[in-house]
Amino acid sequence: MSETDASDAEAVVYDLDGTLVRLAVDWEEVERRLVELLEREGVDADPLSAWDLLDAAEEVGVGDEADELIASAEREGATASERLAFADELVASEVPVGVCSLNHEEAVLLALDRHDLSAHVESVVGRGTVPERKPHPRALLAAVEELGVAPEDVLFVGDSESDRTTAERAGTRFEWV
Repeated sequence: MSETDASDAEAVVYDLDGTLVRLAVDWEEVERRLVELLEREGVDADPLSAWDLLDAAEEVGVGDEADELIASAEREGATASERLAFADELVASEVPVGVCSLNHEEAVLLALDRHDLSAHVESVVGRGTVPERKPHPRALLAAVEELGVAPEDVLFVGDSESDRTTAERAGTRFEWV
C-alpha cells in the first residue's frame, strides 16, 4: 500500500460518508439507542463507540437489531445527505469506479441516487454486502473484484484511519480526503 494520486490507477474505489457525501445522521443519538439496547441485554456499553457497540450487540445475540437501528438512521441520513467535492472527481473519472463503505449498502445506494452518482459507479459494497466490515480487507476486495482489476492497481480514497488500514490490508493504494 502506498499513498498516491489516481493518475496511474486502473480503478478508484471511494469511501462514502465523509468522502463523497456527508450523511445527515445524529451519531450521538444512534450511539445512545445502541447503549440502551445493550443495557437491556445486561451489557455495560458506556465506553464503547458505535462500531464497537455493534460488535458487542453481535456478541450477545442482538446484532441484527443493532444493525437495523444503525441502518435505519443511515437510510434516513442518506436521503438528506450533502454532496461533497470528491463526488465531482468520481463523476469525472475515466477509470472504473466503486464505493466501499462501512455504511449499510441500502444507505449507500440511496445516497448515490440522491446525488446522481449511481450511473458513474460500477461496484457498491456496504455493510451487509459481505459478512466482514472495514477495516477487514474483504469489503474493499469485494469492490475491487467487481471492478475486475488487481488490488495493487486500485486507489482507495477515504477520510479515516480505518480506510487507510483497509487499503493497507487489501493491498491497494490509498489517498486521504
